[in-house]
Amino acid sequence: MRNLILSAALVVASAFGMSAQAAEPANAGQPYVELKSAVPVSEPGKIEVVEMFWYGCPHCYAFEPTINPWIEKLPADVHFVRIPAMFGGPWDAHGQLFITLDTMGVEKKVHAAVFDAIQKGGKRLTDPNDMAEFVATQGVDKAKFLETFNSFAVKGKIAQYKELAKKYEITGVPTMIVNGKYRFDISSAGGPEATLKLADDLIAKERAAGVKQ
Repeated sequence: MRNLILSAALVVASAFGMSAQAAEPANAGQPYVELKSAVPVSEPGKIEVVEMFWYGCPHCYAFEPTINPWIEKLPADVHFVRIPAMFGGPWDAHGQLFITLDTMGVEKKVHAAVFDAIQKGGKRLTDPNDMAEFVATQGVDKAKFLETFNSFAVKGKIAQYKELAKKYEITGVPTMIVNGKYRFDISSAGGPEATLKLADDLIAKERAAGVKQ
């Protein structure tokens, strides 16, 4: 996995051809970085776990078979949030696609199909009309999708998620953040399974400390 420094120019120029995996430095010997300022969670009273991802990232796609069963088994006091990273170009297009599907309440239904189409089917899905055509094959109303895609609610989420990415100080994907405090990725953790083991350990740490934002 390659080290990645993201910039808008690099993203646009390399489009889908680049590796989107970040390599995080250890934090005093730990495989995670503790953020200087904790980021407020979206559901106070629960321990939040965020996965920052991109539909165009092969590492994110490879992580899916490992993380999805783990998500299904999370305890009731843990709130999982999947957030698209948006660094310009196709990242923004795919992020808006994800947010639109999530706003419509159909993201879980078509998430895997979108990933498959981009990673295995060779589809770019960066044009709204192409997106609408594709999600229609998955049972999503085309007109409703396009209406939602350009809605105020979706644009608000885009701004919110871009701001969160800055606060998390992410440089690549997939990246995980536990309770707005601890940031790590597959490289720093030592592999997909080790990443989730680290997430479990940090969840337990937050639970034991009774620290819930």
